[in-house]
Amino acid sequence: MKQEEVLEALVTTKMPFGKYKDVLICHLPEGYLVWFQQKGFPQGKLGMLLATMYEIKLNGLEYLLRPLTNKPSH
Repeated sequence: MKQEEVLEALVTTKMPFGKYKDVLICHLPEGYLVWFQQKGFPQGKLGMLLATMYEIKLNGLEYLLRPLTNKPSH
């Protein structure tokens, strides 16, 4: 996936299971992402998105997602 596609997916993909089922990945609490980082991220696209969101929050880069969350829907 291209960087733009990954960022777009972070603001449009919902968590498919667990305590935060149906919450957008960009809105998951940092503690939940830290837990996954310690236990191991799931395989595939979901794991990549969770790991990316973890790194974004860890490094204070949430501002990268703001233009995408304020974008009008199609």
